[in-house]
Amino acid sequence: MKELLNQLKHHRLVPVVAIDSADDAVPLAEALCAGGLPVAEITFRTSAAEQSIRAIAKTGKMLVGAGTVLNIETAKRAIDAGATFLVTPGFSHKIVEYCLSVGTPIIPGTGNATDLQAAAEYGLSAVKFFPAEAIGGLKLLKALAAPFTGLKYMPTGGITAENLRSYLDFPPVLACGGSWMVGRETIAAKQFDAIRSLTAQAVALVKAAGAEG
Repeated sequence: MKELLNQLKHHRLVPVVAIDSADDAVPLAEALCAGGLPVAEITFRTSAAEQSIRAIAKTGKMLVGAGTVLNIETAKRAIDAGATFLVTPGFSHKIVEYCLSVGTPIIPGTGNATDLQAAAEYGLSAVKFFPAEAIGGLKLLKALAAPFTGLKYMPTGGITAENLRSYLDFPPVLACGGSWMVGRETIAAKQFDAIRSLTAQAVALVKAAGAEG
């Protein structure tokens, strides 16, 4: 888990991807890498997720995780496909316990103090804060994070190029999850040059935040 956290801390931004055709997985990965962001969370919101994770993992070029993991069966499929970390939308004790038992890093979804206390009790290092903007944004995150000083956060949901900096400026934020550079329709249209360009712009924002922070 420590190695994963170090990688996420380095990148500071995780593209959250919904992909409809596994044929687009490797070109997408190449576009992200070319844009300077060799990491992605492939969500199980489509039937192509498992095959896409497998295809990207085989390239060995980037850190690939699985998102929208709703049950242990999906967790097993994701791990078998090569996902190096799992992300859940909510806090599932069963999934957390399974991942801890098999040694797979898990970043569970949290949105309130009860979730965060559960994460702390399991000894987790990082959690997802979701859906960040819809439930109160940075103001709520700061209030919730205050008692849980040992946790790091990955805000996801409503994160944009416009508000990314404000989240990254909050020290407990490990990284943010965002999808504006990897739009589902953009991927389906095979506009990988656009994805590379948007990714490069996002990386520049991250670097600017680090330089000025």
